[in-house]
Amino acid sequence: MKDVLVVKFGGSSIASTDLRKWVEAIEKSKRRLVVVPGGGPFAKLVRQYQTRIGYDDDAAHRMAILAMEQFGHALVSLGTRLRPAATIDAIASAHADGMIPVWMPAKLVIRADEIEHTWSTTSDSLAAWLAARIEGASLCLIKQIDLPVDSTIEAVSAAGVVDPSFAGLLHPATRVFIAGPSDLAVAGRRLAEGTVPGREVAHEKQGGFVEAAQ
Repeated sequence: MKDVLVVKFGGSSIASTDLRKWVEAIEKSKRRLVVVPGGGPFAKLVRQYQTRIGYDDDAAHRMAILAMEQFGHALVSLGTRLRPAATIDAIASAHADGMIPVWMPAKLVIRADEIEHTWSTTSDSLAAWLAARIEGASLCLIKQIDLPVDSTIEAVSAAGVVDPSFAGLLHPATRVFIAGPSDLAVAGRRLAEGTVPGREVAHEKQGGFVEAAQ
């Protein structure tokens, strides 16, 4: 499955009027995609009620994974080419049928020992983890902010744009792009052309998001 683009669809987009526009753009892709849903308000409730009820981090982790699947099913219902897929084989099968798989992470993630069961690991890190398991895959994170030029993995991590576990689960060879609101207007065209919307975010360069934001 070379040349696959893993697209992390942020759960915060649920509240955005651009939600359906992003789905429409994704469905124009001529490149093979895998959509990774965020947890959004479903995961937020898990975090909120952990304090009230007192369940441990292991339970919260499993519940947050299922929250991602809730948003995933919502995304599938908004599209015409989107199909739920829980495994690498199911992802490949969806591609073979000309469909766009929406990853349902519970089956693979809950039994992965290298993934911490804490709130330091969110859907951004899980998208990176999945991309590392698909040969030659790139990763595009859809966010609700636009990044400055020359942003870096280290800078966006320090600024909290991605979670603390992201860099550790990201394969060094995985190219990372972050697309914000300003990229939406051309996202459908770029995906139809086989290119990636957003800015590429590289490793270990000076400057970047943190300095630009100060």
